[in-house]
Amino acid sequence: MSDLFDQAPDAVPDSAPRPLADRLRPKSLSDVIGQEQVLGEQAPLGVMLSSGSLSSLIFWGPPGVGKTTIARLLADETDLHFVQISAIFTGVPDLKQVFEQAKHRRANGQGTLLFVDEIHRFNKAQQDGFLPHMEDGTILLVGATTENPSFELNAALLSRSQVLVLERLSLADLERMAQRAEAELGRALPLAGAAREALLEMSDGDGRALLNLIEQVAAWKVEGKLDTEALTTRLMRRAAKYDKGGDEHYNLISALHKSVRGSDPDAALYWYARMLEGGEDPRYLARRITRMAVEDIGLADPQAQTVCLHAWETYERLGSPEGELALGQAVTYLALAPKSNAGYAAYKAAMREAKKTGSQPPPKHILNAPTKLMKEQGYGEGYDYDHDAEDGFSGQNYFPEGMKRPVLYQPVERGFERELKRRLDYFAKLRAKRN
Repeated sequence: MSDLFDQAPDAVPDSAPRPLADRLRPKSLSDVIGQEQVLGEQAPLGVMLSSGSLSSLIFWGPPGVGKTTIARLLADETDLHFVQISAIFTGVPDLKQVFEQAKHRRANGQGTLLFVDEIHRFNKAQQDGFLPHMEDGTILLVGATTENPSFELNAALLSRSQVLVLERLSLADLERMAQRAEAELGRALPLAGAAREALLEMSDGDGRALLNLIEQVAAWKVEGKLDTEALTTRLMRRAAKYDKGGDEHYNLISALHKSVRGSDPDAALYWYARMLEGGEDPRYLARRITRMAVEDIGLADPQAQTVCLHAWETYERLGSPEGELALGQAVTYLALAPKSNAGYAAYKAAMREAKKTGSQPPPKHILNAPTKLMKEQGYGEGYDYDHDAEDGFSGQNYFPEGMKRPVLYQPVERGFERELKRRLDYFAKLRAKRN
């Protein structure tokens, strides 16, 4: 049987040129830089390997942090045959062949570690196709994804796997990797201290990206050491990892929203800038900023919503890049505005009451009676016209008859809501007096 998927990606002649990232690929798990939280002695993989019981796994983390490398080394450590596929390029016929080959190996006494890159790109039916082969031991699945498995993978697949989170590499991890690269190259990089740090930051926590950058820098013929300006002139800065439809999108808008709610204008502006740098549509940000004004500031500062709408309109009139400044000013205003979610909480409470009370009609005294029949039925009878009442307030009941009066809006002692609370208390006292 032809083993179409068994050819290792690094099976090339020794004389062929190999990228630096390939030459520095770790030979054992102890060589892996970073990821101590999964590889340490008392960490999940360390415990599994020491006990000789490796389960199916899902590696969740950003690009270039070692997902493929760790999977390959796990196969070496456990004497499993390593097969690698990508969900982007693999269809149902290909999967069937992978499973048949794994069954053949199992019949001959060897297990298979199947590494599936970008596993979240398989649809539900394709993901379900792995289950019987995982359950009968034909394959040990190791999937890799950059997206949140909770949203992208089937519950059945997740229940049969352990999710391990791999983290972006720290600057210390990247420095160790750079030193390892210099040892492999046999020379130091021609960079001054600040330029070296800038190079590490350019990789944005991605080890593979760092090694590619180092390979470029090492190929330059320069005298002395380059400073940061010379380095950045020669290298295009790597775009920050940002997927407008993926986890980073939701993570960053969450960070922006919570920074505004936490009254931190500096953090709010930082996350706003991060989203713009990642290519986010300013119109999306304008909509979300306006939502923040409604949800987290509300009537504590009624002007906040107007500021957001004006900033949105300014962006539409000016366009980019000038219009983004107006949105940035709105973000700053919101962060420093008094906060209250009393209006938001009252709205949700009202929705709950509306669902609970069903189709109960309004009390008859506040219904109009345009016909004789309706007047005979008591519509409008006993209605007190508030403008004729003392203080312009009748204190009548406006809820359905028999319904216990709920307290929905509870303003806070902040901003303009302090005044609204005073008014609310005033009307409550009048209502109690007149009833």
